[in-house]
Amino acid sequence: MEYIFIVNPRARSGTGKLTWDRLEPELKKRRIVYRAYLTRYAGEAADIAREVTKDGKEHILAVLGGDGTVNEVLNGICDLRKVILGYIPIGSSNDFARGIQIPKEPKEALDLLLERKYIREIDVGLMIRKDKQKRFAVSAGIGFDAAVCHEVCLSKWKQFLNKLHMGKLSYAVVALRRLIKDPAVRAEVCLDTGEKAVYDRTYFIAAMNQQYEGGGFRFCPKASAQDGKLDVIIVSGLPKWKILCLLPTAFWGGHVYFKGVTTLQCKSIAIRLESPLPIHTDGEPVFLRDEMKACLLPDRIRIITA
Repeated sequence: MEYIFIVNPRARSGTGKLTWDRLEPELKKRRIVYRAYLTRYAGEAADIAREVTKDGKEHILAVLGGDGTVNEVLNGICDLRKVILGYIPIGSSNDFARGIQIPKEPKEALDLLLERKYIREIDVGLMIRKDKQKRFAVSAGIGFDAAVCHEVCLSKWKQFLNKLHMGKLSYAVVALRRLIKDPAVRAEVCLDTGEKAVYDRTYFIAAMNQQYEGGGFRFCPKASAQDGKLDVIIVSGLPKWKILCLLPTAFWGGHVYFKGVTTLQCKSIAIRLESPLPIHTDGEPVFLRDEMKACLLPDRIRIITA
């Protein structure tokens, strides 16, 4: 079957193009049948995926880029059941690759993709805001984590640290700044189980399909993209100094044992805030909202993995 490569040449401050130039000769050497599309603007990866998959046939889409590029492709696919997705991670955070255990070294990821030894189905999330919907592979969040994602996209720290191959630290740097700056709000949460709760002084809520978010923060250590459930983390009722102390423990999941950090499991969640906060899907920021819903789609997608 032909491989359709969707390449973000600007991923990790231009590393995407350099990586593709290094990998494409390998495809030719192995006589792989492929087509390659290099994106030129934000959102084009979704347009390419939509155009390729609109024929209703089976396709292998191979994404070279970051979590944002995966998110674009995921949202462009016409029928998730007809696609096998491969991935070569070249982003700053690479939480999607981390969650499904894809090698971070591009040549190893390419070998894995071409061998197609293991293909497994994973859940796909859906974030709903008013009349708009967006799929996600890793997480959808509202509040502090979304504000971090938004600022990282614009941050000079990200470009600088990317050049040092330390891009994921940009999330930690920005997280410290946003935590000091951003307000906490009252949140109402309703689960598909019928459970309802109010959380005062809420910093953020994330519905997660995988364990990691924000460049390696293991916010939901028990999350699995194959269990048919979303794992939810709610951080509320804590003084900011205590969150600053807890934040480093989130890299290995130790934060979940402290008061003020709530984790839940559900199939869908509805969130309402007393005042608007940023939201995101897979680290891609959206404008301020005071309501958000998240659930899992009935259809899964096949992923080439280790």
